[in-house]
Amino acid sequence: MNKKLRDALNDQINKEFYSAYLYLSMAAYCDSISLAGAAHWLKVQFREEWAHGMKLYDFLVNRGEKVILKAIDRPPVKFTSFPVLFEQVYKHEQKVTGLIKRLCGIAGESGDKDAFSFLQWFVREQVEEEETAAGIASELKQKSGSAAWALVDKKLARRKE
Repeated sequence: MNKKLRDALNDQINKEFYSAYLYLSMAAYCDSISLAGAAHWLKVQFREEWAHGMKLYDFLVNRGEKVILKAIDRPPVKFTSFPVLFEQVYKHEQKVTGLIKRLCGIAGESGDKDAFSFLQWFVREQVEEEETAAGIASELKQKSGSAAWALVDKKLARRKE
């Protein structure tokens, strides 16, 4: 594996762990304002993002490459509102999609077909992640007030682990 691709995969591990940390911070915010359903949804998302980081970690290890972990940036801890929080989730997922596409480009440029093939799972995952986040953000935008938000919160509580 060439250095540029190895470095980019190590960077993505950090970004996946940051995503996990961001969603855990968002969950803590939701718990603090009694949105247990949203907190549950975000904790599931936290575990998914952590698993994505580990999937990249294992890929590097299985290829005999060195994993280099970096400090994880501190995520925000304050959010304006429930709808704004999920708009931020959607924007974050769009950002991650761009990062994954960039990784695919680097794998393609380096001629690493195994890495390119491996990364296609992440491309498909991001389509789902963006669609789900966009749907929640849109639903919250269309509904205002605590009664409507309580219904969305209840719906989010049903997310499977």
